[in-house]
Amino acid sequence: MDIQHWRKSSYSGDAANNCVELARIPDAVLLRERDQPQTVIATTPAALRTLTRAVRAGRFDQLSR
Repeated sequence: MDIQHWRKSSYSGDAANNCVELARIPDAVLLRERDQPQTVIATTPAALRTLTRAVRAGRFDQLSR
């Protein structure tokens, strides 16, 4: 998959390989980690919005305990 317009997360700072990148294709949003660009996850914009809202609301905080 050759996507030309990957965008780096603003939370990644200046780290070269410590970031999440997103790309948009018709009907999907693609996600990958910069240090493993061959692994790409595809999701819908609606599902990504739902996940983002849940993370911001702290719904996954207990998983790290």
